[in-house]
Amino acid sequence: MTNFRLTLEYDGTDFDGWQIQAGGRRTVQGSLQEGIAQVTGRLVQVEGSGRTDAGVHAWGQVASVQLEPRLDASTLQRALNGVLPRDISVTEAVAAPADFRARGDARSKLYCYRFWNGATPSPLRARFSSWEPRPLDLEAMRAAARALSGRHDFASFQAAGSSVAHTVRTLSRLELHGEVRGEIDLLAEGNGFLRHMVRNIAGTLVEVGLLRRAADSMPALLAARDRRRAGPTAPAAGLALVRVHY
Repeated sequence: MTNFRLTLEYDGTDFDGWQIQAGGRRTVQGSLQEGIAQVTGRLVQVEGSGRTDAGVHAWGQVASVQLEPRLDASTLQRALNGVLPRDISVTEAVAAPADFRARGDARSKLYCYRFWNGATPSPLRARFSSWEPRPLDLEAMRAAARALSGRHDFASFQAAGSSVAHTVRTLSRLELHGEVRGEIDLLAEGNGFLRHMVRNIAGTLVEVGLLRRAADSMPALLAARDRRRAGPTAPAAGLALVRVHY
């Protein structure tokens, strides 16, 4: 068997997330496994570096899969791109070490949350950004983001009802780039993320940008460990997994 590492780009708008679910709902993992079955004639299990929620995109999701070695990596890539739906692409395929696992070997991930801060809606951006028509105070948002960088208990930014062993995570990077009345990108890089963590941070930073929440209130919000104290969950359309580091 050959262990392949696949890098995937997808438009998550019409998917019910990465992971296969009951009820036959359309997922990225399910579509990829169906494509591999068409190419190889075998049903196999594909492992992703992590789950993306319904409507969330990826520029650099990574998956691993073990296949019989009758196809080399470049042939597998071309064959998959010939059968996969148009909203998924295999941007790279390489033969990986036998013990490589897309999820278990991941060291950090980089996400981008994109806001469109134009005064009018942008139809060409609507699938890949969240529209905020009111001008944002970008410097206040940056000050708040700096307070959230580093190692903290992010329980206040975890989706309600989640159950994990602990809620401490490390954000090595939390930066805002762009300009008011244009596109603004929130880049979040860390060794692990709670469910909806980036989208909850994004929704909270918008409140800061609208001067509804003080930029210096982030330490108290972290200390509260209460999801009800943070801002709303920003729409899924703005979020994309940029790359996974190994």
